[in-house]
Amino acid sequence: MRAAVLRGVREIDVVDVPRPERTTPDAIRVRIAAVGVCGSDVLRFAVGKGYGFPLVLGHELSGIVAEDAPDHGYRIGDRVAIFPCLPRNDDPMSEIGEYALGDDYDYFGSRRDGGLQEELSVPPRNLFRLPEHVSLIEGAMIEPAGVALHAVRRVAIPTNATALVIGAGPIGLLAAQWLRVLGAVRVVVADLDPRKRAIASGLGFETLEPGDRGTDELMIELTAGRGADIAVEASGRAVTLRQAITATAHRGQVVLLGDLADDLELPKELVSRILRRELTLLGTWNAKITPRGQSDWDMVIASIGRSVNVRDLVSSVSELESAPEVFAGLADRSGWSNKTIFAVAPEAVEEIAEFRSSASWTAERR
Repeated sequence: MRAAVLRGVREIDVVDVPRPERTTPDAIRVRIAAVGVCGSDVLRFAVGKGYGFPLVLGHELSGIVAEDAPDHGYRIGDRVAIFPCLPRNDDPMSEIGEYALGDDYDYFGSRRDGGLQEELSVPPRNLFRLPEHVSLIEGAMIEPAGVALHAVRRVAIPTNATALVIGAGPIGLLAAQWLRVLGAVRVVVADLDPRKRAIASGLGFETLEPGDRGTDELMIELTAGRGADIAVEASGRAVTLRQAITATAHRGQVVLLGDLADDLELPKELVSRILRRELTLLGTWNAKITPRGQSDWDMVIASIGRSVNVRDLVSSVSELESAPEVFAGLADRSGWSNKTIFAVAPEAVEEIAEFRSSASWTAERR
């Protein structure tokens, strides 16, 4: 089968590889349909940030079941999303369903080969059925949508809440949508990139354009001096995390969603603000797939194409054979990108034409 193998920094080859061995005795063979590219994938490609080489990237995955598994309710042809975390069953966090908080889990696309290949062996508990109205390309967005939902669910959304999201990439725009779904009355999105602000506006959000004046100053002005009840830092920069704190109202909540690219220093004035305003800082990591039927992932799958729009976040869809060129372009920022998807299975490749005719593929945004 074909796979895009990362052999070293900035070195991806699309080659024939053996089919993967079973991850667990009850694992099910799944043909990979579509794979989303995460910022962490680009870092693994561009600077080698990860767990070593060789590696097949890809942890944002949809697929098609390739063998009957009647004991688990799956048949050949079933369309699924794949949760990438493979927990150790004897980990104490696994016992309470907090798989991503374990100390020694495995993970498709980082600690073991992921989805940029034609097939994976997947434990049944990691599979979630896709509804008929959700495309395979949209199915690759379930993982980041779950990460964003999990972050927002960490917040207690007060009555008549105003929320600020800093960073209008896919995770930030998903977080903004979840804030609206879960009850925030006013959601404001800030980003330097006018094309990302345009997507946010198209989704119905107010936007802020930081420049000579920071996001915090603009947000304080927009709310007549009060600030946001909830601030979500989704850009992964120390300066924007500091701005999220200073933009937050008394007894507000700050969600640390972006994985910081630089070190954060907390001057005493900022610490004093946290203390005197009684702010709450919330960390968040990954998403939950338990309890089954009421998990983050179940809510994502029920919401996509209804109350949550993932289609307009996708900026390009490419086929597997173009992986070297696509990753080089993302690393070099030679073209604009919001969310890049790879279509691996023929069924996902067939969806590309329809995606290219959708609103998210207008000439102004490519």
